[in-house]
Amino acid sequence: MPAQQLKQNGDFLALTLANPDGLSPAHFSLDNGTQVEIWDTGVIYFEPARSGQQDIVLSCGVHGNETAPIEICAALVRDLLLGKLQLSERLLVLFGNPAAINNGTREIEENLNRLFSGHHSKGAGLINAERRRAQALENYVSRFYQLGGEGRERALYDLHTAIRGSRFEKFAVCPFLHGKPWKKAQFQLLAACEVTTVLLMQTPASTFSYYASNSHGADAFTVELGKVRPFGENDMRRFAKTEQTLRALVSGALPPFSEFRQADFQLYEVYRSINKQTQDFKLHFADDVENFTSYPLGSLLATDGDLEYRVEREGEAIIFPNAKVAIGQRAMLMVIPKDVSGQLI
Repeated sequence: MPAQQLKQNGDFLALTLANPDGLSPAHFSLDNGTQVEIWDTGVIYFEPARSGQQDIVLSCGVHGNETAPIEICAALVRDLLLGKLQLSERLLVLFGNPAAINNGTREIEENLNRLFSGHHSKGAGLINAERRRAQALENYVSRFYQLGGEGRERALYDLHTAIRGSRFEKFAVCPFLHGKPWKKAQFQLLAACEVTTVLLMQTPASTFSYYASNSHGADAFTVELGKVRPFGENDMRRFAKTEQTLRALVSGALPPFSEFRQADFQLYEVYRSINKQTQDFKLHFADDVENFTSYPLGSLLATDGDLEYRVEREGEAIIFPNAKVAIGQRAMLMVIPKDVSGQLI
């Protein structure tokens, strides 16, 4: 019986990875009155005896080889199940792609973080496990927010690590808000996680965070916490502030934030997106070049058949370069500094 096992060892990640294709729903109570529901493999819902005003989704493992966030979420779930961490907000924790986690790879067949907002059913439709999982994760997030009802504060933090290093070790991606203002409190929460670099997207996307923001009005971010490393090779001390802040968030113990100052942040917006058009796409810089690296005007960044991509703007920097993506997908973003004065609430 999973309930008894989880109350004893708290290891929902192990249960998930032993059952990557599905778990039967289960419901049980903790001694502190928190209600726990398993909705599926990698999907666990907590409702405290007395809930605050926030409905929080923490997701990790959307890419299976991004292990630090998986370890952070597994430890948080364990301490909730063992009664070591007191919950005060409704919480849904998602381990996104259990099969890929078991495989130690970013994906099995397709990039799960390009399949949300209905993209799972476009083109060939639900033809693989990642597409079906994207649809299921959307349904679980919808169910979670609907159970909470309207008028509550919704949030989703999708935790990742990046393929390559970064000039700024930790950074966040804020999905396109369709003209809505950015929130100082969310930037301050990120800063408490030691994330002070934020990329502000300017167009809709097929990511999990955009789905939560656009479909459910959630404050949502993709949060990059460092570099991809195998299980057991993460220096968890580097994530101590992030872990501490997320635990304080779900337990209602966040200390007051210091006053927001834009000067404390590095804010960027997307200047252009470079998509791979042919198998000849090639990056013209080393594999170990870090995210947010900038080059002089006119520098050759990539070629794609006869196409050349060069630096067009002063301060233009690269992010998420990956020549191995499928044709038609984004191979690199070019970003420039952004001033958000007067656009915050």
